[in-house]
Amino acid sequence: MKLNHPELVDLLQMAYSAEKAAAFAYIGHANSIKNKEAKIPIKQIEEEEWQHRREVLKIMQAYNIPISKWYEFKFHVIGKSIAFACHVIGWFMPYYFAGRLESGNVCEYFRMMHFFHSLGITEHDEVLYEMGVKEKEHEVFFLEVVKDSKLLPFFEKVFSWGNKSFNNVDIERLLPKDKSEQYCKK
Repeated sequence: MKLNHPELVDLLQMAYSAEKAAAFAYIGHANSIKNKEAKIPIKQIEEEEWQHRREVLKIMQAYNIPISKWYEFKFHVIGKSIAFACHVIGWFMPYYFAGRLESGNVCEYFRMMHFFHSLGITEHDEVLYEMGVKEKEHEVFFLEVVKDSKLLPFFEKVFSWGNKSFNNVDIERLLPKDKSEQYCKK
């Protein structure tokens, strides 16, 4: 079956490549941390990003959606650049910007679910819901690390993320999958 939804196709292609960028960034982030215990959750998040990439690819393959060479190149460069930057920008910014990025990624998966629903397709709901929730868990983790930093109020003001999220998913009062249509509506 071919998807007649250009925005969904583009979102799938972009998410597939962006997950690689995120994983590369987390490799650099973990390698920049000296404390072995602090590396553990970053490495776990990296593995979850690789898993998301595999899951998105399965969905793309089900609809014969090609991998975007442009997105692969673009996000490869972005991911490697962020990985390198983690070694020179101090401890706060890698955590802060990872949280900010994850905050936006949450809606990618819920938007995909909305788009699939507009086509009458529900078979991907479980995996898309799980990936959206996992991205929210990542956001919450990163915010928890930086929440007491004196830099947070300044970064919140400049970059619009911190105690205000880019999504409306509340991990403490998580809606079940069948009610998750409320998430990430524009």
